[in-house]
Amino acid sequence: MTLNIQKIRKDFPILSQIIRGKPLVYLDNAATTQKPQVVLDRLTQYYEKENANIHRGVHFLSERATEEYEKARRFIQKFLNAKFPHEIIFTRGTTEGINLIASSFGKKFIREGDEILISALEHHSNIVPWQILCEEKGAKLKVIPINLQGEIIFEEFEKLLTHKVKLLSLLYISNALGTVNPVKKMIKKAHEKNIPVLIDGAQSTAHLKVDVQALDCDFYAFSGHKTFGPTGIGVLYGKEKWLEEIPPYQGGGDMIASVSFEKTTYNVLPYKFEAGTPNIAGAIALQPALEYLENLGLDQIANHEAGLLSYAIQEVSKIDQLRFIGQAKEKASVLSFIFEDIHPHDIGTVLDSEGIAIRTGHHCAMPVMTFFKVPATARASFAFYNTRKEVDILVKGLEKVRKVFS
Repeated sequence: MTLNIQKIRKDFPILSQIIRGKPLVYLDNAATTQKPQVVLDRLTQYYEKENANIHRGVHFLSERATEEYEKARRFIQKFLNAKFPHEIIFTRGTTEGINLIASSFGKKFIREGDEILISALEHHSNIVPWQILCEEKGAKLKVIPINLQGEIIFEEFEKLLTHKVKLLSLLYISNALGTVNPVKKMIKKAHEKNIPVLIDGAQSTAHLKVDVQALDCDFYAFSGHKTFGPTGIGVLYGKEKWLEEIPPYQGGGDMIASVSFEKTTYNVLPYKFEAGTPNIAGAIALQPALEYLENLGLDQIANHEAGLLSYAIQEVSKIDQLRFIGQAKEKASVLSFIFEDIHPHDIGTVLDSEGIAIRTGHHCAMPVMTFFKVPATARASFAFYNTRKEVDILVKGLEKVRKVFS
């Protein structure tokens, strides 16, 4: 079954806007996605009719907000196929999920001389928390190298999987290049040596079906705003056995069971990791965003986006002096490119004058730029609501860029 894109686009009010006198062509989905009307309506409903704090109030609104918040958690459990609802922790986003594990897992299990393994494809949020941890503990950060196509060199990965590695943290899809990592195979290899694995799902959750039990990952983090939900909300999945063992990340609010000046005891999962008043509206409105994806069908979404990417590569590659950065065999939804003699920011500015939104810069992945010896790239990233017509508009925009700077 193919997606009815024109019908789908009507669900996203922002896409019908005129920008700088032209219809908006939104191709910056790796940075953030647009929100369907059902998500906007759910946020409005919460603030108009349900707004209250959760878990402690005895009044009607508090009980209703609590039920909706926990209903969202149960839905996300099923969406990711986690074993238990208490394996779902609400966070502010992927970055906070990774920081939580770096802090809590790090406190409990990382010692001087230990190693944390990441890849050369990672964005800053999956590099810096581990650098902080390694500095605190006297541990070492090891990096799996990549080849010129922007793929992990698997043989080098296997060599780096020594008994010193205490955690592998790896993105599923690269935000800078679109490379899809063979995470299932890598998790299996790591587990053969009893090494737990965190998967950074910031870019994967909106583009392919994720089953954390089938992957057998130990932790999985993603952000609401990259999955057509609100900003400021995210999810960290963790296997129960790890979440029970590691200490809380922050103190106060829901993570408390009892407090005296002599001793504090912590709440049960998942509240042990949800300090303070959470983003209640964000969690509740994340559910309709993920339901929207499920209703479209993640397989159909992947098929549409693969066709769109293939068409974009074919058409954009016809433009003179344009070079793609990253050409992995397994690639999703991202086209990263440069003109040798035009700065990416200038590309972005000219395209913006045509109503086309792309991202330019290092994409919070400076080591990837260093590897390819470029300061920045221009990046068009697609979602299921993008069309071939929009790709054609992008191509015309890039031809204009070429003319302006010739």
